Amino acid sequence: MPTLDDILEHIGEFDLFQKQIFLVLCLLSVAFAPIFVGIVFLGFIPDHRCLNPGVSELSKRCGWSLEEELNYTVPGLGIPGDTFISQCRRYDVDWNQTTLSCTDPLASFASNRSHIPLTTCQDGWVYDTAGSSIVTEFNLVCADSWKLDLIQSSVNAGFFLGSMGIGYVADRFGRKVCLLTTVFISSLSGVLMAISPNYASLVIFRLLQGLVSKGSWTSGYILLTEFVGPAYRRTVSIVYQMNFTVGLVVLSGIAYIIPYWRWLQLTVSLPTFLFLLYYWCVPESPRWLLSQKKNARAIKIVDHIAQKNGKPLPANLKALSLEDDDTEKLSPSIKDLFRTPQIRRHTLILMYLWFSASMLYQGLIMYMGATSANLYLDFFYSALVEFPASLIIIFTIDRIGRRYPLAASNFIGGVVCLIMLFLPEDIHWLKVTVTCVGRMGITIAAQMICLVNAELYPTFIRNLGVMICSSMCDVAGIITPFIVFRLTELWHELPLILFGVVGMLAGGMVLLLPETKGKTLPETLEDVEKLGKGKLKENKICLQTEKSNDADN
Repeated sequence: MPTLDDILEHIGEFDLFQKQIFLVLCLLSVAFAPIFVGIVFLGFIPDHRCLNPGVSELSKRCGWSLEEELNYTVPGLGIPGDTFISQCRRYDVDWNQTTLSCTDPLASFASNRSHIPLTTCQDGWVYDTAGSSIVTEFNLVCADSWKLDLIQSSVNAGFFLGSMGIGYVADRFGRKVCLLTTVFISSLSGVLMAISPNYASLVIFRLLQGLVSKGSWTSGYILLTEFVGPAYRRTVSIVYQMNFTVGLVVLSGIAYIIPYWRWLQLTVSLPTFLFLLYYWCVPESPRWLLSQKKNARAIKIVDHIAQKNGKPLPANLKALSLEDDDTEKLSPSIKDLFRTPQIRRHTLILMYLWFSASMLYQGLIMYMGATSANLYLDFFYSALVEFPASLIIIFTIDRIGRRYPLAASNFIGGVVCLIMLFLPEDIHWLKVTVTCVGRMGITIAAQMICLVNAELYPTFIRNLGVMICSSMCDVAGIITPFIVFRLTELWHELPLILFGVVGMLAGGMVLLLPETKGKTLPETLEDVEKLGKGKLKENKICLQTEKSNDADN
């Protein structure tokens, strides 16, 4: 009895219908990029100093240049590696006195400026930027700098919490319903972020967007893979993820043109309402319909695919059904992820690999935003290297295997972070080049881990295993902003040391996993213990067909 994949081979595995759906759904991956890493531009931290009442008038009276004004009025300038005093402290003096000298105004208060008391920036800050960011509008610097970390952590917390509920919605109410619902809420929360009147509402809307935005990306991914045939499924899934890189490249250009965070947020949010048009151009997954016993609708959609591709359905097609084998159905449990020695080792290693890949990927992007000399160009260059990363996966995964490329990519990402410690600051092009190599390595790791994760678990806990292990990437996303921004305040290179150790350890741990290239997907826990050897039974979505001699009845 032929399966649904057999029918797709007959009516087209990746023909006109699938190509149109692919182009349409890939836009979801493009639009997810500003949500995932948009904080680099939305929360850009420009050079800043305390606002000193009276300094502006004194500077005009004395005819100071900006450099002279800073030298005379800002404490801590010129202290290598320490910007806290110059950015977060000011002289506790009255600059409105008319007797102040233009050549040495601080001499009126003390013979040595180091004896002049300092105070906090009670009247706010002056930011050296032509545009605006969340930081400049809500003054998220100095004592309140952790609030910027919280904004990015909130979206990752949303990813973590949303992944638990979105999967249920997709399985209970359908891929299409889940997609349209999450798209609408994500678009609305994105717009509400842009008009947030205060910091608290901004964090709430950011959390709300995190709860649903990853769900819309995942729903598009699932729909796409369920519409194409098995011969194209892996390549299509990798290219779908590659479109996230397209979003990164586009984001850098838009952010350069629009340096005002509210307008930037509106620009990347408003177009996503167009995804609601998917109601008319993207059908429900026939595989999900079959699992819900909605066979008539499934047949109608399969017939639509056949007509769109210009290839007729088999004349003896009668009905679609879900054929179960005779084996006992197993209920998945989190305990199953730790039940046997092999599966327990897989779970612990995979959880760490998801954690490390997310920490290094997001961490390198945020670190660039915090230390880059030219944020827009550096972000653009590092985004471009993700394209060859995806191509490397496509051309090596079935030739070399999974384990060694995954181990090498993690190791490269970690080693590059340590190499960056010794690069001179004045050779900017070398630092950017090395950063791009590390970015490419960790991109390969982040994209490969999803495939490897699915291949190391038996069928009845495969989805659960991927969900539990991948949740660690959201945990990493919650703490990474605090690691990057807080540690750079202590020492700019300190996050790189942590990233280097985490990445190299991940590369070594990959070698403890079995190679899955050419192996049959495991069906039971016993199959996992045997590293996928042996024949496995499959649950098949099948087509019930009539024999030709019954077709005339």
